[in-house]
This record gives sequence, structure tokens and C-alpha cells, in this order.
Amino acid sequence: MSIFHRDVQNSMSKSVALVLSSGGARGVAHIGVIEALEEEGYTITSIAGSSMGAVVGGVYAAGQLAEYKEWICNLDKLDVFKLLDFTLSTQGFVRGERVFNEMKKFIQDRDIEQLNVPFAAVATDIVNKREVVFNKGSLYQALRASAAIPSVLKPSIIDGVELVDGGVINPIPINHVNMSKDNLLVVSDVNSDIPNEMIYVKKEVKNRFRPLLEKWSNVFPSLAVNDKPKRLSIFELFARSVDLMQDRISNYIIDAYRPDLVIRMSRDICSTFEFYRSAELIEHGKKKMKEALQNEL
Repeated sequence: MSIFHRDVQNSMSKSVALVLSSGGARGVAHIGVIEALEEEGYTITSIAGSSMGAVVGGVYAAGQLAEYKEWICNLDKLDVFKLLDFTLSTQGFVRGERVFNEMKKFIQDRDIEQLNVPFAAVATDIVNKREVVFNKGSLYQALRASAAIPSVLKPSIIDGVELVDGGVINPIPINHVNMSKDNLLVVSDVNSDIPNEMIYVKKEVKNRFRPLLEKWSNVFPSLAVNDKPKRLSIFELFARSVDLMQDRISNYIIDAYRPDLVIRMSRDICSTFEFYRSAELIEHGKKKMKEALQNEL
């Protein structure tokens, strides 16, 4: 049994040690998880994150989640594309600097030790095959390193060490959140191998209007219903492979530490760069968190 596990039913604690998983754009749903916790009267006393979980957690710990939410929810597809500073590097096709430089316009860099809430971000030293934890020093340096998706974003080089996405080695860094016996240990996992509730709603709507679409397709061929499976691109194959790997590692971590509450969201709710769907992802995270609080605590 994990030393962190307690009888949640007998716990009246409103203090939360929060762990946010990796997951690309899916990690935006962590914002909704945080908002739901605060709306229900919980206080987040420490936070740890990996990759996008580190970004959301770090911004929250800096006290500027509202500004970040407003910015990311106003990104459309073209805005997201413009933030991808493409490069011909063999280590990744995106430099990854533009998005963080844009964030610095409304969120000032600061030392992690000065944040409002104790925070830790995880990255991977890919050459020496080890975990690197950022719990002090530059916030942006930590976030950039933790979010460097292999083969997509160029590695972050710090003191000559090449660092990539923390999700490679520790997608749910429970072991780096500050815990006490009075905390509830809450994990938000957006890499779960579960049915995609968000897409089920879309399928239901599509099926409702399917007869009409099929009739119209005779007049307007561009509206024809096409259910033929789409073949995955090389990038999609790699992304799905990483997702599957993180899913399995996440399950092992959760089984080992047995958190008090795990919010599970499907890894199929969106792809890596669908940040233009941030508003609906946040609402999904908030819904899942509130359902869990109602059903589990």
C-alpha cells in the first residue's frame, strides 16, 4: 500500500496535492480540473506536472491561470499554426520558442521558488536516461524542457544536457508533489485508454442528421458521408505510439501510489496540437472533476 493512500471517505480535508499528466493539447483540460476544485472550495497546496501538465501547473502556481486561459481560448487554427516555428532541424520540426515568447508577453518569467504554490516540473535527460526535476530556477526554462515532445519540438539544452518531454519517463509525476497527511492526492490524467465521451456526442448528432446528409449528397457530392477509415500519417503513428506508451506507464504509476482521486480523460479527446479546441476541453475537464467529487468523495 502506498504511504500516500488514505481513507478518503473519512477525510474532511479541503487541501489538495495536485498532479497533472502530460498529453499535448489534451492537457488544456487540466484548467477545468483546477477551476472545478476551486469552485468546490478546495485549496491546491502543491502541484507537479509533466509536459502540458507542467505548463498548466506552472502558470497556475504563478497565479496567472486566468490570463493564460483567456489567451489560449482565443486561439483559432491559424493562430496555432503561426505559433509553430518550423525548422529543418533533424531533432524536431518545431523550435518551440515562439509559443513561450508569446506567453511571456502576459506572464513574466520568475524563479520557481517565488511562485504562489510549491511546484515541480519533470523533464527527461534523453542521453543519460534519467529524470530531471525542476523545483527551482527559471519557470520558463522548466516548462520549455518539460514540454519538448521528441521528434516534434527540439530538445531543450541546459548546461549541455539535452532534455525532452517529461512524459517520456514520468507522465504522472506523483513522486514530486509535496504531500502531507492532511492533503488529498488528486491526479488529472488525460492519457487514459477509455471511451471518448466528447466524440460520442458528435457521433450522435451526426447519426441524427445522417439520412438528410445522404439525400443532400446526391445534389452536393461534397456533403457525401464518408465512413472510410483514414490512414494514419507518420506523425500520427508516432504520436499514437507515444500516447500508448504513456498510458501504460501512467497505469503503473497510479497503481503504485494509489491516489485518493484520479480524474481520467480519454487520450482520444483531441490530437497534440488542437489547442483551438481549448474552450471545450476546459469544460470537459471541469465536468469530469465535478463528477468525480460528487461520486467519489
